Amino acid sequence: MADTVFPPEAIETECVVIGAGPSGLFAVFELGLLGMKCHVVDSLQHAGGQCAELYPDKPIYDIPALPVCGAQELVDRLLEQIKPFGAGIHLGQEVTSLARRDDGRFDLATAKGTRFDTGAVIIAAGLGSFQPRRLSIGGAEALEGSQVHYRVSRAEQYHGKHLLIAGGGDSALDWVLEFAGKAKSVTLVHRRAEFRAQPASVARMRELAGAGRLRQLTGQIVALTTSEIGLTGATINCQDGSTTEVECEHVFAFFGLHPKLGPIADWGIDLEKKALKVDTARFETSVPGIFAVGDINTYPGKKKLILSGFHEAALAAFGVQAYIYPKKRQFLQYTTTSPIMQQRLGVTDPPGSGT
Repeated sequence: MADTVFPPEAIETECVVIGAGPSGLFAVFELGLLGMKCHVVDSLQHAGGQCAELYPDKPIYDIPALPVCGAQELVDRLLEQIKPFGAGIHLGQEVTSLARRDDGRFDLATAKGTRFDTGAVIIAAGLGSFQPRRLSIGGAEALEGSQVHYRVSRAEQYHGKHLLIAGGGDSALDWVLEFAGKAKSVTLVHRRAEFRAQPASVARMRELAGAGRLRQLTGQIVALTTSEIGLTGATINCQDGSTTEVECEHVFAFFGLHPKLGPIADWGIDLEKKALKVDTARFETSVPGIFAVGDINTYPGKKKLILSGFHEAALAAFGVQAYIYPKKRQFLQYTTTSPIMQQRLGVTDPPGSGT
């Protein structure tokens, strides 16, 4: 007789944050300051959202008090900042169902069967569930993750290699410029002569191509060449009708993303142009107890900036507290002077305490 399989017990928590990008991680911090426990769920295999997925080494210049920091550096700092609060982080799990109960709490489940019984939900899912547009030619799928890539992690491992980069947007041009002079060779291929990237990046790429420091082709990758050691080259059908063989050990395809709301679109939340409508007092959606911060939301004057997402996360955390504990008086406390907040942060004998 087969063993009976019981469904996993639901994790009870005060809040679930959907999305582990900068806005979602800062929401964890703000919830923690208010003394609330939460869990974070993200469909990607790593924290960081679009920052870590698309441009981990790209510099960001508009974070207060940080003149410049890399996208992955920002994510690492945010992860360090939330450590005192012990949030549960569940990666590689897409939220597939979310339902509000009669008692005002929510039942939430992921595709891997993880279940939550939560008091509130903050959706910080960026553009929603997204996947890169893949290189759809024979043999590419088998090389994904080893020699065919849709993002760059640990750029230094590709120094001294033959690289083929496909695409015409900022990601493609940024990495072409980054690898020029560091890789053994860099070839850029784009199906059109016009580029969507920043004009300054395009101008610099053409300058380097003219100097022989990289190769630019107008055409499309139509085949990959492999041997017993793996990928060795690619065939390019050029716009002028010619065919060119390119030596390469790694292919980076930056064709953009398929942004989709996915299951979020079926949760009964009011939408406007595939974004979740929120108020600007608590960043609550049309469903009481569900909040939305970052690129996933919309409201009059919305600006898709990381800085804006941080502001929204702070107010959403206060909104979560008011929703779960409607009879509790809210006090605005400051981390520099509040003993209880310093205790939550694990700060002992802060500077100036005199102890």
